[in-house]
Amino acid sequence: MTDLSPSALVGDIASDLPGAAEVFRRHGISFCCGGKLSVTDASAKHGLAAETLLDELRALAISAGHDAPQETLPLIAHLVTRYHDTHRSELDWLIPLAQKVEFVHGDHDEAPNGLTERLLALRDVLESHMIRQEQALFPMMRQGGHPTMVQLISAMRQEHDEVSVLLRGIEHTTRGLTLPDGACRSWSALYTGLAKFTEDLIAHIHLENTVLTPRFEAV
Repeated sequence: MTDLSPSALVGDIASDLPGAAEVFRRHGISFCCGGKLSVTDASAKHGLAAETLLDELRALAISAGHDAPQETLPLIAHLVTRYHDTHRSELDWLIPLAQKVEFVHGDHDEAPNGLTERLLALRDVLESHMIRQEQALFPMMRQGGHPTMVQLISAMRQEHDEVSVLLRGIEHTTRGLTLPDGACRSWSALYTGLAKFTEDLIAHIHLENTVLTPRFEAV
């Protein structure tokens, strides 16, 4: 469960709660460089009432995961088809597009230099993670559990934390997915695609951390 108290850090909320990143962007709150600020401090810095911001975030928390199946077997299938397959497909075109934007606009003051490297690192971590789930963890879950699942789930949660760190790096490199004036279509398409990809990935992790794995951690 995401901590949505006034003392919670905006960086943690953005990494854990689907849709929170867009809320912060809309209010001009950085959750990368400013990610260590509490909700109270970030709100004050931007002239917002902390409770107003928290109400928006709590509404997201209530709706999070409601579009996913609730039964375990359909939920696992949903995670694979809706998220695993989609992440792979999107990274296949986001990475070359990032390379193109860096090559063409690398001398621009706001160019996302280093983005390709970060996306490649994320792809490597994510692909290894998803393969282990598909080949080991999910089959165990389909059979109702296994004694070794505790270690697998613990490792999976650590990898989720690693993914969150990489996502913050992407947020930093792209200046919060902020396009410069006069950005070309490729640059615009890249940031639009990244916004969708990162929100999907956060939703994916949220479902696994808060809905699926708690059912098996006591098995």
